[in-house]
Amino acid sequence: MDVQSYVKHRAPATKAQIAQRRRYVGATLVTCVVLSLIGGTIHVLELGSNRMLDMRNKANIDLAEEQEHIRAAGEELYVQQRHENVPTKTTYTVAEAEALLTPEQWAEVETSIIIPAGPFTMGTDNPRSDSYNKPARNVELKEFKIDKYPVTNAQYARFVAATGYLPPLDWEDGRIPPGKERHPVTMVSWFNAAAYAEWAGKRLPNEAEWEKAARGDDGRRWPWGNTMDPDRLNTYYSVGSTTAVGSYPSGASPYGVMDMAGNVSEWTENDFVPYPGSEAQDEVFKAKVAQIPKSGKERSMRVVDFAITDELYKVMRGGSWKGDPFSTSGYHRNFAWPQAASDFFGFRCAQDVSG
Repeated sequence: MDVQSYVKHRAPATKAQIAQRRRYVGATLVTCVVLSLIGGTIHVLELGSNRMLDMRNKANIDLAEEQEHIRAAGEELYVQQRHENVPTKTTYTVAEAEALLTPEQWAEVETSIIIPAGPFTMGTDNPRSDSYNKPARNVELKEFKIDKYPVTNAQYARFVAATGYLPPLDWEDGRIPPGKERHPVTMVSWFNAAAYAEWAGKRLPNEAEWEKAARGDDGRRWPWGNTMDPDRLNTYYSVGSTTAVGSYPSGASPYGVMDMAGNVSEWTENDFVPYPGSEAQDEVFKAKVAQIPKSGKERSMRVVDFAITDELYKVMRGGSWKGDPFSTSGYHRNFAWPQAASDFFGFRCAQDVSG
């Protein structure tokens, strides 16, 4: 019998057969969907596993000693406070501090750049950005100067030597770690940064000044443009620590200001408050304080609760060597307690232009 004859003489399917066929089709579709979901889940798990492996390979500590390095959120603050309450350690003499760099290096790290007066776009309307970075708006600024680089360990050593100020927590016996004289100084609180700026005859930049110096007047996202380029900055554990200032010349801002994306997150003058027209929740801007765990078990597990206060954080800019690459966007606002310090907190200074 040929196909046409078979189709012509085939008995019509019964209701039971139709129902059975529908069940088969339904079961086949469900199986396909489940297999697709399983495959997708396996792919995501593989990506996550690869990312964790990558991060572990880039970690700058021995992971067998990981517990010695973990600190609960807010614990960094207490470590810094304990450090600030110990007697001043022996450190550099003024002559020793001066000898840390050559005259040419001193001249370079202390260079300031004039940022011209005029408007620029501050903030963003990027729908994927955090609400506290929004909205974008035009801001008019007067002419000002800003340091070409973040303040280095050598510069801070000269300040410490001249004033008797406490050296940073990560300087062993009051001395800069070997080879890091031209790295940004870290483990400095907002108060430490402000004290240095006053000693230097300068001030901390406000966040509008910082953002204009980083983005220029064309609203770009990063100092070099609108596309993330990992070869232009030190971020996301790509190095595993700070790098000497100026190590990424292709990451310069439109005005020639360096290291404004990655390396260290930089203190600014400002409190962390909403922008005009912000739709961010008020709670975001209120500083939280860690509560000491009550039970021994909670303390051993480093479980920390937080209470909202009426205090304000200070704004930090630029992202860091540890952070997410997208936190290095020129419009992104980070924030921290002004008395906090960490190995990715740094700063640079600014000045008014007379006349």
